[in-house]
Amino acid sequence: MELILKQDVQNLGFKDDVVTVKNGYGRNYLIPQGFASLATPSAKKVLAENLKQRAHKEAKIVNDAKTLAEALKALEIKITAKAGGEKLFGSVSNIDIAEALEKAGHSVDRKFITSGIVKRTGKYNASVRLHRDVIVDLPYEIVAEV
Repeated sequence: MELILKQDVQNLGFKDDVVTVKNGYGRNYLIPQGFASLATPSAKKVLAENLKQRAHKEAKIVNDAKTLAEALKALEIKITAKAGGEKLFGSVSNIDIAEALEKAGHSVDRKFITSGIVKRTGKYNASVRLHRDVIVDLPYEIVAEV
């Protein structure tokens, strides 16, 4: 079954992609949730026209994402957390990284940050997806609260 995605779907594709999925997944989940619509020939033509018109806007968005990526690469992020020795009381996740970026003046949605859950102090890396073509590797450090 061919579908046109209306929004980004994790592990499947990005908005306006034409994807092929199994019938049950498309009919029972993607279409009722509003994540996709059927890829009929007329819908494909409309999508092609929309993508053609959006190409110039897309170039500006990619350039903005690249400038933000350069700014993020220059940042040194230190997250302080309560710890006993090297082990944290609790954990540090993508929510904490998003808050640290917000304090630094860069607004990034937490669902675009992939870091995993960290339970020890030290240096780690997080992956930040700013655009489908722009992904930044963001180093950060977790230090114990003094």
